[in-house]
Amino acid sequence: MAKVYLVGGAVRDELLGKKIHERDWVVVGSTPEELLAQGYRQVGASFPVFLHPDTGEEFALARTERKQGHGYHGFSVDFDAGVTLEQDLARRDLTINAMARDEQGTLIDPFDGRNDLRQRVLRHVSDAFSEDPLRVLRVARFAARYRELGFTIHPSTLRLMTGMVGSGEIEYLVPERVWAEFEKALSTSKPATFIEVLRNCGALAVLLPEVDSLFGVPQPEQHHPEIDTGIHVMMTMNLAASMGCSARVVFALLLHDLGKALTPEARLPSHIGHEKSGVPLVRDVCERLRVPGAYASLALIVCELHLRCHRLLEARPATVLKLIEDADLLRRPERMDDFLLACEADYRGRKGLEDRSYPQAGRLRMALEAALAVRASAVPTAGLEGRQIGEKIREARISAIGDALNPAN
Repeated sequence: MAKVYLVGGAVRDELLGKKIHERDWVVVGSTPEELLAQGYRQVGASFPVFLHPDTGEEFALARTERKQGHGYHGFSVDFDAGVTLEQDLARRDLTINAMARDEQGTLIDPFDGRNDLRQRVLRHVSDAFSEDPLRVLRVARFAARYRELGFTIHPSTLRLMTGMVGSGEIEYLVPERVWAEFEKALSTSKPATFIEVLRNCGALAVLLPEVDSLFGVPQPEQHHPEIDTGIHVMMTMNLAASMGCSARVVFALLLHDLGKALTPEARLPSHIGHEKSGVPLVRDVCERLRVPGAYASLALIVCELHLRCHRLLEARPATVLKLIEDADLLRRPERMDDFLLACEADYRGRKGLEDRSYPQAGRLRMALEAALAVRASAVPTAGLEGRQIGEKIREARISAIGDALNPAN
């Protein structure tokens, strides 16, 4: 007779006292045909997962896996009706994710996950962990997600992750799977922990060598008391998360200083022009990881324009309009909030400067509002043609920005 168990994240989060957002179930002792006959709808190609006809929750047949090839898809899956619950739990990544509850609510914990929850430890279930390179990123993501609760990675698990990177397995991961883990990690409360863990096990140098190269690159101490560029980047990411920023903003900050790794040693710690030199690197990363367009476009303008935004307090109206134009804010004013949040996090994400204000944001908002208020139909363009009309409208916008930013004049 088939038995159903609540598994994975729902059990873990309930024991942590956290809100449960979704429930996953394992069915032991059944077949695809039996579930289909009960009205379940099958999804997924590599192994059968079924959606409940009423709740839409996922029900998977208990299964075992055996490594046959490289990467995430190199597995042979067995979902025979004889597979036990413990066999299914044994294939999972971490002990805290290898717990279940039966229909009576009894906890089933064959790998001592509850104790690891109490000890705040992320520990692999078995050496089979090393068969799936995606788990390196998953553990790094869990470390970021639960950093505020005091979770750390068990040394044996970190050693296993380092060995997996050294074997070259992680290079077989497809970009879509890598990006999916990055996007989730960038939405956590401590996204920099994700980068820190990947760096500690060697995965960052494989997946994002452009970011890995930033660690150890010095910056001028008067502007960056933390000195190290890599540390600065991680500070900006965590600050942005604490400000409630989206994953798009955190991703832009991850890449905003890539150009500093290209600065010739003789010019260090100065990085004149790094914002321009970093743009091709940002573009390369976004193409390699197949980053969604909204993420890529924000990362590009933040990389290229963040220093110009910092200098807005001294900028002339024409310079302010040029920044607005280069950021494409006249056509896409909705991207301004994310752009300003990223610039503010960069400005404040420095040792001892985390609490300083960022009046530049208010200045750009006023300038954009003034520029958008200029209607082409209201600008006198009689006798003008083509480019002359555009220049006349631009002059009107510069004047409007000047009036908004300097009303006393």
